[in-house]
Amino acid sequence: MMAQAPEILDQLATAVVVLDNTLRVGYLNQAAESLFGKSSQRIVGKEVRELFVDPAERASALRNTLDTGQPYTKRRAVLSSNGRDDLRADYSVELLENGELLIEIEPLDRFLRINRGDEHLALQETTRKLVRGLAHEIKNPLGGIRGAAQLLERELKSTGQREYTKVIIEEADRLRNLVDRMLGSNERPRFERVNVHRVLERVIHLIEAECPERIAFVRDYDLGLPEIEGDSGKLIQAILNIFRNAEEALTDTPNPRISVSTRAVRQFTIGRHRHRVVVKVEIVDNGPGIPADIADRIYYPMISGRPDGTGLGLSITQNIVGQHNGVMECDSEPGKTAFALFIPLEQPNDE
Repeated sequence: MMAQAPEILDQLATAVVVLDNTLRVGYLNQAAESLFGKSSQRIVGKEVRELFVDPAERASALRNTLDTGQPYTKRRAVLSSNGRDDLRADYSVELLENGELLIEIEPLDRFLRINRGDEHLALQETTRKLVRGLAHEIKNPLGGIRGAAQLLERELKSTGQREYTKVIIEEADRLRNLVDRMLGSNERPRFERVNVHRVLERVIHLIEAECPERIAFVRDYDLGLPEIEGDSGKLIQAILNIFRNAEEALTDTPNPRISVSTRAVRQFTIGRHRHRVVVKVEIVDNGPGIPADIADRIYYPMISGRPDGTGLGLSITQNIVGQHNGVMECDSEPGKTAFALFIPLEQPNDE
């Protein structure tokens, strides 16, 4: 390959893999490392089948391109990668002048994820406007009710009657506090260098203190992750909300378990902005899953799968992740609920 090709290819969002004339991996760019979850150090020199295979394609297809120079393209292929879920992608294979094979892979899931990311960002903005509008309509009359109750309390001579005005004042304060919680904190994050694993361990220790030894915690950390730019206190609150939801969902689950993993994901798009590196934090529990009738509304305030739940936890978490220019994803089925947080390693300069 050309001397400067790796630097150029690493800037691409498309996954690029180069094979030598023995069909062994000679190079993969950062997007390919992220796509297949394999580092160059581990996979270079290995047979391509240890990176991925296309079960629907003839085993001799790559060798045929090496021998004849005839390129080919596959649309909507399903690629199998050792240790990872099957991947839907378009890919093309061509022979380079130096006799190596160049494979370009465009995952279709990436476009689905971008669309989901747009939906989540739009939902977040819609929720914010909805809550602020409701807060305005609720807090104004609450202030009038509370003030009138205070004036009435001064006029009343009977201690028993004053008890009624006390109830009015206390309930008005309770509703105001509930609205404030729905709004979340308006304080902007105080960005500093944060070790995401320290944040996770702090949250795990808090949950363990609440339910000692009831839940098994499984850690799968990428210890090579650099520190991110974030607000440690806000991130602890956001992740703690997810853990508490998982803890409560596991109440009647035999052998309850929460698994936590961290990974670096390269060339990741959030909304319309492509980030060089984001940190993915995934939290998975083996509970009953999110009820189907609320699965599409879990980020709205006051939506909860529990009779006694306020439904504010995920709304607050989504707001905090949004303040970090990140995005949340959720996949749930009986026996597995996974929340993934994607947070840029570095915040934009204008934030």
